[in-house]
Amino acid sequence: MASQTIPKLKSVLYCDVCTLPVEYCEFEGTLKKCKEWLKSSHPDVYDKLYGEQDLSKDLENTLNVSGTKDSNAEEQPAKLTKEEKRVEREEAKRMASKVLIKTIERTKRKRVTTVQGLDAFGIETKKAAKMLANKFATGASVTKTADKKDEIVVQGDLNYDIFDFILEKFKEVPEDNIKIVEDTKSKKKQ
Repeated sequence: MASQTIPKLKSVLYCDVCTLPVEYCEFEGTLKKCKEWLKSSHPDVYDKLYGEQDLSKDLENTLNVSGTKDSNAEEQPAKLTKEEKRVEREEAKRMASKVLIKTIERTKRKRVTTVQGLDAFGIETKKAAKMLANKFATGASVTKTADKKDEIVVQGDLNYDIFDFILEKFKEVPEDNIKIVEDTKSKKKQ
């Protein structure tokens, strides 16, 4: 029986800013922040990736063969800042978004619960509807609202249960951004 050697596993260092491996930070829009984090947290890896090579590359990019300044060198940081601003705008928009959970009364005492705004947090509404249907053993579907946004319609009065479920399963949705709209219709007195 031949002895088999087990190869060593490589440990991969992931960036805390963009969550990619540090070798791929340049493909994300936050390279400047990634470099700052890497330099402060792992200076040896920073030197390996961006050390003296970074300085010589910057020098080559800013000066062309004749020794004059290249105009593309000024445009690249502007593009980078535009992309960083876009990422920050998307993040701010996402944090300003609300998830609305409300109950609608159908016929007699039948109720349905609607969930709106999950798609703003990057959650696929069809998958979320399937998860809700499986969790609560009820029907759930995705419909379009009047303003062309997706909403999940779940059969039953499940406001607070869905609130807890969203907090548990979808960590990217902050608790402050989930709002339960109470049904304010007055009930008939018998």
